Amino acid sequence: MNRQELIDQIQLKKSFLCIGLDVDITKIPAHLLTEEDPIFAFNKQIIDATAHLAVAYKPNTAFYEAYGIKGWKALEKTINYINDNYPEIFTIADAKRGDIGNTSTMYAKAFFEDLNFDSVTVAPYMGSDSVEPFLAFENKTTILLALTSNKGGLDFQGLKTENNELYKEVLKTAITWKNSENLMFVVGATKAEYFSTIREIVPNHFLLVPGVGAQGGNLQDVCKYGLNKDCGLLINSSRGIIYAGNDENFAIKAQEEALKLQQEMEIILNENN
Repeated sequence: MNRQELIDQIQLKKSFLCIGLDVDITKIPAHLLTEEDPIFAFNKQIIDATAHLAVAYKPNTAFYEAYGIKGWKALEKTINYINDNYPEIFTIADAKRGDIGNTSTMYAKAFFEDLNFDSVTVAPYMGSDSVEPFLAFENKTTILLALTSNKGGLDFQGLKTENNELYKEVLKTAITWKNSENLMFVVGATKAEYFSTIREIVPNHFLLVPGVGAQGGNLQDVCKYGLNKDCGLLINSSRGIIYAGNDENFAIKAQEEALKLQQEMEIILNENN
C-alpha cells in the first residue's frame, strides 16, 4: 500500500484512525476463551466492527509473542484476515526492531514478505545501516521512533546535543537516508507542544501518533500543530477502543468508541479542507 492509497482512504472515510490490536488474553471477554484461538476470535470481531471507521490497524507484536507459537499464529491469522477482507486498510507491525544490516534485512523480510504487513516500527539507535534495509522494500513503510509518549521518553530523546535535542537530530538525519520518502515517524500525542517544531523538520511525512485516549493525549491539540496538506497523521487508539466492552457486545462497544473518534476527525478534516 503506497502513500497515495493511504491518503485516498483518509479522504474516503473522513478518518485518520489507527486501531491498536494489543490483545491481552486476561482482558478479553470470558466467552471467547472457549474458542480455539481466542486472540484471533477477538481481533476478527473488532476488525469487522470498525473497519469502515479506521484506515489502519496496528498489532503490537509483544502481545502475540508473549503466547509463543500460538500467539504468532494468531498474529498471522489476523494480518491475513485484514489483507484478504479489507485490503484498503494500512497495516502496521508495531515491533520496534532495529539491528545491524543483515539482521535488519531478515526482520524486514519477516514482516514485509512473510506476514505481508505494509509497515513496521523501527528503533533508530543503531543508525542508518540498521534502518536502510527496511527502507529498501518497495511500497513498504518504515516507521521510525522519534519522540515517544512514555514517561521516560525524554531520558534520551530530549538530551541536548551541540545544536539540538537528540530527537531533532534523529529526524534531520533520517530524512537524508536512502529511500527516506518511505519513512513515517512515531510522535507521542502527549508531546503535542512539540509538533510545530517537528513539522518544521518533516513537513510532508506522515506521523504515527500513539497516546490519544488512555495515555492522556488530546486529539485537537495534536491536529492543531500536526496536520499537513495530506492530513499527515495516523492517530492510534488501542485500549480505549478494543476494551470498551467486556461482554458479548464488546465489538459494538468498540465500534461506538471508534465512531466517536472518527466523527471528531471528520470535523477536523472538514475544518482544514
